[in-house]
Amino acid sequence: MLVDSHCHLDKLDYGNKHANMAEAIAKAAQRGVDHMLCIGVGLSSFPAMLEAIAPFPQVFASCGVHPLHQQDEQNDPALLRRLAAHPAVVAIGETGLDYFYAPETAALQRQAFEQHVATAVELGKPLVIHTRNAQDDTLAILRQGGGDQVGGVLHCFTESLAMAEAAIELGFYISISGIVTFRSADALREVVKALPLERLLVETDSPWLAPVPFRGEENEPAYTRTVAEYIARLKGVTLEQVAEQTTANFFELFKLARR
Repeated sequence: MLVDSHCHLDKLDYGNKHANMAEAIAKAAQRGVDHMLCIGVGLSSFPAMLEAIAPFPQVFASCGVHPLHQQDEQNDPALLRRLAAHPAVVAIGETGLDYFYAPETAALQRQAFEQHVATAVELGKPLVIHTRNAQDDTLAILRQGGGDQVGGVLHCFTESLAMAEAAIELGFYISISGIVTFRSADALREVVKALPLERLLVETDSPWLAPVPFRGEENEPAYTRTVAEYIARLKGVTLEQVAEQTTANFFELFKLARR
């Protein structure tokens, strides 16, 4: 059994590639992907997302505002807390910092990230973190805000081994996406080889970042298996070992999620 630890089911193409969400989930199950975490990227879109996944008990939810959506979403800590307190929400995020695409909103991103960390600590729910070109600030906010009290995951990881190890020291996991299969991802492959399987998760970040050999098409949760197979080859272990350990890691981190 595999878990897609980070996907956006509400963003998939239901006009062409899939008839509906149930079909996308069934395709994933056919490849051994039996659970998935559907990630919130904005408070305004969260209620509709939660309603869409409600019929599927194998799909869990997170609630947050993506750092690249800060200008489109009002920072409202009270609303974040109210929505994130919903019993179906197992994590806070996605949140974090992205200085690669939006350095001009860095101050706003930091403020929102601090609010998300505070909400996670208050509610006792782990964090789902997006970080790019912001290693020092990401770690500093986690340390200062008590992120180690709840832990979480650095999703779609592409940063340095040093950052991964620092996050692991704070009780975080590192999630690997289809980027690891890209021709340009030599540095990431070395990070994956160096990290213990006991601290890894697997994800698709679908509908984006489809792994090889599916580059150029929309990503989907079924491709979690492709990512896991690649990690198994990198680390010289079996797919079964990767599936068993990353699934155990997921449910250890997201304790409100139920098999």
